[in-house]
Amino acid sequence: MVEAFAIASGKGGTGKTTSTLSLGMALSEEYDVTVVDADTGMANLLFHAGLTDAETTLHDLLVDECGAEVEDAVYERFGMRVVPCGTSLSAFERADPDRLQDVVADLAAETDVLLLDSPAALGSKSAVLPVVLADRVVVVLQPTIPSLSDGLKVQEYARSYGTETAGVLFNKVHEDENVAAVADKSERYFGGPTLAAVPDDDAARAARRAGEPLLAYAPESAAARAYREAAAALDVRTGESADVAERFRSAVIPDSP
Repeated sequence: MVEAFAIASGKGGTGKTTSTLSLGMALSEEYDVTVVDADTGMANLLFHAGLTDAETTLHDLLVDECGAEVEDAVYERFGMRVVPCGTSLSAFERADPDRLQDVVADLAAETDVLLLDSPAALGSKSAVLPVVLADRVVVVLQPTIPSLSDGLKVQEYARSYGTETAGVLFNKVHEDENVAAVADKSERYFGGPTLAAVPDDDAARAARRAGEPLLAYAPESAAARAYREAAAALDVRTGESADVAERFRSAVIPDSP
């Protein structure tokens, strides 16, 4: 069984990478989870997961002449399989986004849940790939109307390629923000439920500085508890690994949105 989720938003700074790793750790208590940094242009998952010294990354798998195997870029960390992406501009320029389909297909054969940390914008082929390849998308928002608007653009694009919405995750929520009112609006327009409202938490920033996922660094923090709530609300659907892998390999990917 396997289901692939793209963790996406309409802009940067919403906390997609923290959310991806947090959901991954929470889900790994029940499922085999693989997390992929699919933001090949602005990768930062390796900093959050303590993998800055990783010898092989997703970039190597996307560059033909490197000859790296998929398993070379998979690291067992925090109860998950983690595939970081490098930060080299030259590697990004040489990477062939089309190869991501085969990489994701190979990973799908070895896991129950595949989480794709997606680029913030949808301005290029490499940016739209995770959303197009995923079964469903988790939209990470801040509780503001402009953020909802950005997220709706992601959902509209995802739906045009058959990717459903798994739910909305509000992140970096301050005490004075009326999440209930915004969540009420979001549930009218988004295809999935509100998974959780994650409070703005100093523990999340400290975890990033420490190079650890939030749930490893501060498992009892308010934000960590909210992420576990979100994971519990995420209804993981089963799919045959072979069928999912073939869909990844045969997907028609647009050159641009």
